[in-house]
Amino acid sequence: MEYITIIILVLSFITLMGLGVPVAWSLGFSSLLTLMVTVAAVPSMTTIAQRMGAGLNSFSLLAIPFFILAGEIMNKGGIANRLINLAKALTGRLPGGLLYVNVIAAMLFGAIAGSAVAAASALGGILGKRMEDEGYPKELGVAVNVTSSTTGLVIPPSNVLIVYSLASGGVSIAALFIAGYIPGLFMGLLLMLTAAYFIRKHKLPAGERTSFKELGRVFFSAAPSLTLLVIVIGGIVMGVFTATEASAIAVLYCLGLSFFYGELKVKDLPAILLKSSATTAVVAMLIATSMAMSWVMSSEDIPQSISAVLLSLSDNKFVILIIINLILLFVGIFMDMTPAVLIFTPIFLPVVTELGIDPVHFGIIMVLNLCIGLCTPPVGSVLFIGVGVAKTSIAQVVRPLLPFFIAMIIGLAIITIWPQMTLWLPSLFGL
Repeated sequence: MEYITIIILVLSFITLMGLGVPVAWSLGFSSLLTLMVTVAAVPSMTTIAQRMGAGLNSFSLLAIPFFILAGEIMNKGGIANRLINLAKALTGRLPGGLLYVNVIAAMLFGAIAGSAVAAASALGGILGKRMEDEGYPKELGVAVNVTSSTTGLVIPPSNVLIVYSLASGGVSIAALFIAGYIPGLFMGLLLMLTAAYFIRKHKLPAGERTSFKELGRVFFSAAPSLTLLVIVIGGIVMGVFTATEASAIAVLYCLGLSFFYGELKVKDLPAILLKSSATTAVVAMLIATSMAMSWVMSSEDIPQSISAVLLSLSDNKFVILIIINLILLFVGIFMDMTPAVLIFTPIFLPVVTELGIDPVHFGIIMVLNLCIGLCTPPVGSVLFIGVGVAKTSIAQVVRPLLPFFIAMIIGLAIITIWPQMTLWLPSLFGL
């Protein structure tokens, strides 16, 4: 019977997605059809509705709308601009320095807001025109912007790591946040090295030299924004407040700082709140239907069946991790990050923990896998944002994008086989 339910679940989901049904609705309807194999229609609909409600009934999930709101305030309130100016002052004088600026600014932006879409939109809008004016190939700028924006999903605070904590049944959010630093910085370094190849190939120009006085001025201007990182992550690690409380503090801090800078007006707040609410609603619907699907799979013993198949293939943890990585890379092409984490964590986590792999390490591996999917069509939201902001086409961006894909996959492979890169920092803090 479990194989019948697996077939119905997979086929109905793929069919609905192929018909253009939104992901959240596809998840909900396929879950309902699968449950109706063994349960009558009315109890099935009632159960799915209950599981969707229960899936959102989590204090930890409140962090997501707050961090989304903090990111929107950053964009409007001048905080993002100051981070970009700091990155320019640090690396703008180098040949092709604007590409390095993009990567560093994306990591700084991610360390404050944790949103790849917001980073791609903000950085593309601010840096894209300047790159074009200085003779940078437009498609190369888009490739760097799209791939570097995903580093913010690993560098804390990260909404996706919060979702993974929920789906895993309680892996420490603090441990996940601390674990993301080195992998996130490492991926950024690989992207910068890849950008260096293109800089030499195209003989891109150097920017203006920044004086120490100017560097000090820019750093002083950006320091209050960087302080938010210390407050949020430091407070979580030291146990002063939870991730949810930290997200609320981030909103208040960004709001006060934006008013202090004078770049945010009271009249701007309704539009910011409306945009944040719309984004939150989409994420919440995805979480609700994904949790319903996870419950259906659990009730039909689907994760256990898949786990048994995987463990029958090999007892070598690296072989299993390679298989899981390939599956997640494929899934990331067609599925958004949030539902993928919620659906596949309960399936793969029992397998990897049985093989002795740390759940924190696996969480970072899973997020890095799905980050690559955000840069690939047909569902790559960050790719579409980057292309849309630059007013170019995906076909033109694909060629310069491929080397950055390869760099990300190499980084994923190294982080997968070297767990200490992920686990060393949490162990220092006793997490």
